[in-house]
Amino acid sequence: MILFMLNLVLMVAWAILLGNFGWLTLLSGFVVGYLALLASRPLYGPSRYFGAVWRVLGLAGYFLYDLMRSSVAVVWDVLTPSHHARPGIIAVPLTAEKDGEIMLTANLISLTPGTLSLDISPDRKTLWVHGMFVDDPDALRKSLKDGMERRVMETVR
Repeated sequence: MILFMLNLVLMVAWAILLGNFGWLTLLSGFVVGYLALLASRPLYGPSRYFGAVWRVLGLAGYFLYDLMRSSVAVVWDVLTPSHHARPGIIAVPLTAEKDGEIMLTANLISLTPGTLSLDISPDRKTLWVHGMFVDDPDALRKSLKDGMERRVMETVR
């Protein structure tokens, strides 16, 4: 956490030096700060921060890929004369145990077009999801478990 805060300080210092607080300047400042911290790594020892940055980027990239893929599927179904949607509700068993893990998984599923998190069981072991394309419930369940939930778990743990 301290390294992340230090990286943010370096990012703001970069923006002050350049006299510009645009998103591209802040992004480049974050990268320069990250590289500076990486280069000075022997001064403060091993840290999970450097791997965490890549895991967060991986989760964001996977979410954007899933967002685009599902958006195309939904738009295609809406614009074509024949509808391929087979809506249904499935139960997804959760590996996530902490509130943050469950919340992030459920929200990322809901933000993806064609899926919506409906409820969580009282024992917090099952997430109920409505899917627009539930031709094969087991395939959708596996896709959500191996995709979104696995990446969330890798990122937050």
